[in-house]
Amino acid sequence: MSIEWVNAAIDDLRAWGRARGVEVDADEVRLLCDYASDYLGVHELADMTPATFDELLLSIYPRKVIAPPESASETVAAARTLVDYLESSGACDAGLAAAMRARLGEIAEEMPAALADTANFGMAKSLFSSIGPESLEQDIAIPSADLGAQALPEIEEAPCDCPACTPLPAVRTAPEDELEAALGEVALLADRDRLLAWLAERGSTPTVKGALRAKDAAAAPVPEPRLLWALAGDTGLGGWARTVAHLVEQDTGGAVTGLAELDEALYDLMDRLYRLQAPAPVEVVADHLFELADEDVDVPAVLKRLEWSGLVERRHGGAGLTPLAVWGLRELYRAHGRTAPEAPDLSQADAVGLIEGLLDGLPAEVAEQDIERWLAGRAPEQAAAELFGAASGAPAVARGIAVTIVDRLDSAAAPAVRAGLDDPELRPHAIHWLTARRLPAPPLTQDELLWVSVDMLALAMPAAQEDPEIFAENMAASGPPAHLIEEMWRVDHPDVVEVLELLGRSLPDGGEAKAARKAAFKARSRAIR
Repeated sequence: MSIEWVNAAIDDLRAWGRARGVEVDADEVRLLCDYASDYLGVHELADMTPATFDELLLSIYPRKVIAPPESASETVAAARTLVDYLESSGACDAGLAAAMRARLGEIAEEMPAALADTANFGMAKSLFSSIGPESLEQDIAIPSADLGAQALPEIEEAPCDCPACTPLPAVRTAPEDELEAALGEVALLADRDRLLAWLAERGSTPTVKGALRAKDAAAAPVPEPRLLWALAGDTGLGGWARTVAHLVEQDTGGAVTGLAELDEALYDLMDRLYRLQAPAPVEVVADHLFELADEDVDVPAVLKRLEWSGLVERRHGGAGLTPLAVWGLRELYRAHGRTAPEAPDLSQADAVGLIEGLLDGLPAEVAEQDIERWLAGRAPEQAAAELFGAASGAPAVARGIAVTIVDRLDSAAAPAVRAGLDDPELRPHAIHWLTARRLPAPPLTQDELLWVSVDMLALAMPAAQEDPEIFAENMAASGPPAHLIEEMWRVDHPDVVEVLELLGRSLPDGGEAKAARKAAFKARSRAIR
């Protein structure tokens, strides 16, 4: 997906809503924009048309999203808000906005039936739903630091700061030329240079011990002159590494955050954000700041000062480390003798390397960028061929990642996907891909339907074990029916026993859970024989 334009659009939409007192369902609008980008070739908001909403809400949404028919009104309302924003922002004229509103009025009547029609989602919902709504939206089901979703996470605390303790995650650092350019945008460094120029004009000299004179500090035209004076001479990336070390390790007395307590704990906050590798919701950062300081904390003011320092940036509704801060902290860790790995650029890998790298775990935003660049370097047919080649004979999780990436490709990938019909493990996925694009495809046999049911549930197992309640809710909404579960024991799939045992533990319907346990017993017995 074109994550950058979608993120920018959602940020602008939220600001537009706040300015007008309009309630904006940003998550629902983001989903619509993501789908429009992934499947309909929409590259900016101005590309939206009545036909876009027709395809989104009556075809793509029913096929991919677990949602009851009665939720259609909420989705249409979010679409109407988006149209209001499009017109207000100038992305479309009044005539086009009126046409979109008219079509949405018709869609509001048709969408509940589309959400309820099992012909729209047979495989996509009954099979993919076990993985959760995120997977139905074709997000990659990989270990990641993504903060998406439901409950706000805590910023996990490392046991201690010593080099022998908790390993640091591999992080992605920006190219050196981008980091050099970013130095010119750091307000703290600009203010330091202003201070030095101002002192030179005055002919001021330091004290005998090299400190900034009190009268100069009082008259300086910049904030925190003593802190800035201490950073004199630290230029270039090498100087930035020394600056980061000074800010997070030295006694700065509140000059960085505005509170001495928080300055003392700044290393702890920076370390946690480094481990998180993604912007944390401001509420989460605020909770952590309240834990670190005994007195009341003005969170916006603290974040503003951290932005001034070049350590933190706010984006996508959260706060995270700047690329410069990530680089500087990694240099600090290495200076202390710690192992601070750098994550490879997966966009330069082959299909096997891409899948293995995603399985190792990346923040969702980084993973999306790598996938997008990887796909951009290949024609759709070549990308599908490489991914299917890497998926053939692979474990279910790896195959699932490959399949979900292929699902982003348009019909130009059809020849390579059709080649997957000759591979028993890929054939059901290829049929699903072709059918979803209304391309000629053979029907699924009963045996293939059973096999792909087990395969997709096998992909769901790691997430199900991590959050069994969400898994159970998704299964209750649209999991495989009892008659399908009863026959799964016959499937020649390496994970069939584990899948059936998972269903036996997780299904909220007692009858279905019992059927799964019986089927698991049969599968084990068949394996023993």
